[in-house]
Amino acid sequence: MFGRAPKKSDNTKYYEVLGVPKNASQDDLKKAYRKAAIKNHPDKGGDPEKFKELAQAYEVLNDPEKREIYDEYGEDALKEGMGGGGGGGGHDPFDIFQSFFGGSPFGGGGGGSSRGRRQRRGEDVINPLKVSLEDLYNGTSRKLSLSRNVLCAKCKGKGSKSGASMKCSGCQGSGMKVSIRHLGPSMIQQMQHACNDCKGTGETINDKDRCPQCKGDKVVQEKKVLEVHVEKGMLNGQKITFTGDADEAPDTVTGDLIFVLQQKEHPKFKRKGDDLYVEHTLNITEALCGFQFILTHLDNRQLLIKSQPGEVVKPDEFKAINDEGMPMYQRPFMRGKLYIHFTVEFPDSLSPGQCKGIEAVLPPKASIKMSDMELDECEETTLHDVNIEEELRRKQEQQAQEAYEEDEDDNMPGGAQRVQCAQQ
Repeated sequence: MFGRAPKKSDNTKYYEVLGVPKNASQDDLKKAYRKAAIKNHPDKGGDPEKFKELAQAYEVLNDPEKREIYDEYGEDALKEGMGGGGGGGGHDPFDIFQSFFGGSPFGGGGGGSSRGRRQRRGEDVINPLKVSLEDLYNGTSRKLSLSRNVLCAKCKGKGSKSGASMKCSGCQGSGMKVSIRHLGPSMIQQMQHACNDCKGTGETINDKDRCPQCKGDKVVQEKKVLEVHVEKGMLNGQKITFTGDADEAPDTVTGDLIFVLQQKEHPKFKRKGDDLYVEHTLNITEALCGFQFILTHLDNRQLLIKSQPGEVVKPDEFKAINDEGMPMYQRPFMRGKLYIHFTVEFPDSLSPGQCKGIEAVLPPKASIKMSDMELDECEETTLHDVNIEEELRRKQEQQAQEAYEEDEDDNMPGGAQRVQCAQQ
């Protein structure tokens, strides 16, 4: 059939563009193209050149004859016209997108050019996903059963057996109605809402022609089980996106299904970025003479925490353990620090005997170099327990109240007269 066999050239590029192996099935190709085309569509801010490459790769690999030639001889053979037509980008990538999704990417009607009107994009569906700090530390997977709308397979999203529809007479095909509400004399309010007759679609279907499966709704409910992978080191508020898995609708680019991580509060550990914080209370003996305790980590490992010989821990002091914090997202073998915040618990009182014993081992008290006569002339005071935060709050409220009362006095109508009398 051919005078000579063409030279072999690169036959892996199209597979790399779609991100699939060379033995990918037709279903694998469709899934890969679907996700990549939606992500890189120019209407969503994607790269037009990348979008064109995707369409070109899918056009070739989706055709068994072209794919066989490409696998054997590469892209150059297709450009030379082998296999009944070149695969080198002769078709409009938007036409390929249209034929794949069963509708124009720009929302036009059937037949003719569809470039005049941009296709609308469906709304994203956002769901919160509650996770524990252990889940974010160790990573986890959740299987979730969800329901969503998909295009009716029987009528291919047309809603009718024949595929025909009529313009809605209630809204004249706009899909919206305006209602007027009287608020009072010469006052009205206009409100726009979706047309009830056509449910906002702008078209109606004859009762006898309605699809028996979707009853003319064009979509049906589908239950789907999704496996959500929470990776080590993910953050509170981070999003996990399933592209194109929101509700489907006719002539609409399907939105994304998004899960937003919501971390539940942990009773022991606090997280700040890649670091972990934990509180621990020592008694005065442990703070002065040494301590050791076991800390159960978020992966159930037992960490032995102990002080160095002769080390004294001061109240409100922090100590750090390297590489025992949170795993870093997408770098799980690197970890932050674990900080321990120490609180020292002092006894409420000591007996005279205990005081003498402690004084014997601690540095001596600071001595006061004053005579008895000088001491007798000093006034003795009494110390009282106080909640300093409560005291400061009370004083701030008192100052604010006094400032308010002064402002009230300055703005009184008789204030100016009193000033004038004083000047006379």
